[in-house]
Amino acid sequence: MSLELTRPLAFFDLETTGIDPMRDKIVEIALVRLDPDGERASLTRRVHPGRPIPPEATAIHGIRDADVADAPKFPELARELLAVLKDADLAGFNVRRFDVPLLDREFRECGLDLALATRRIVDAMTIFHKKEARDLSAAVRFFLDRDHAGAHGAEADVLAAIDVLQAQLRRYPDLPRTIEALDAFCNPAPPGAVDRGGKFVLREGEVVFAFGKQKGRALTEVARVQRDYLEWILKQDFPEDARALVEKALRGDR
Repeated sequence: MSLELTRPLAFFDLETTGIDPMRDKIVEIALVRLDPDGERASLTRRVHPGRPIPPEATAIHGIRDADVADAPKFPELARELLAVLKDADLAGFNVRRFDVPLLDREFRECGLDLALATRRIVDAMTIFHKKEARDLSAAVRFFLDRDHAGAHGAEADVLAAIDVLQAQLRRYPDLPRTIEALDAFCNPAPPGAVDRGGKFVLREGEVVFAFGKQKGRALTEVARVQRDYLEWILKQDFPEDARALVEKALRGDR
């Protein structure tokens, strides 16, 4: 690796109970610390999150409640992790927006300080997005091996989009061929979703929040004890089918 290190660099990745860095919990952490002298130290630990792992999270990382039943909780591991991270900058893929704030919150919740202000953060995903164009012209070059003449003209763009999709179907034989299946591929929703965006899921016959600070709570319960939160949701730019569920709960309909 051609990195010029003046202090340790710790690559890390988290598997978690969900995608909210301010609420979800770690179920697995892996760290690889590179030192300027070439030494390398690694650590991988399963973590008991203190709550059930949602099935939609298990579907992504494969970790079930039984897999972490005997694992330590984060406060039991925190000092060991801080020792590996001592004096180190941080690196990984998509760590800046997700892994770093979630790890920082876990440390703060057990009274420890990750001292982010003293650490530099290198995110390979940010570099990827900055160095590799992600627009239609880039897709035309990648999939069709030609320049996109007339870029940003409506007719040229729509014709290019047709050609790109057809080229993607030829390149990736595992892509679905039906529109219904392609829709599910492009717009994945958690298991049991009752709205198109997966804001709410059905669990044990109850419509349950799948996002935000009410995640895991029944919609009817929130309507009963915190109506103002649902009224706030209706003032936001939520999809119509999710709004309809909220309105139904506020009316008391089952």
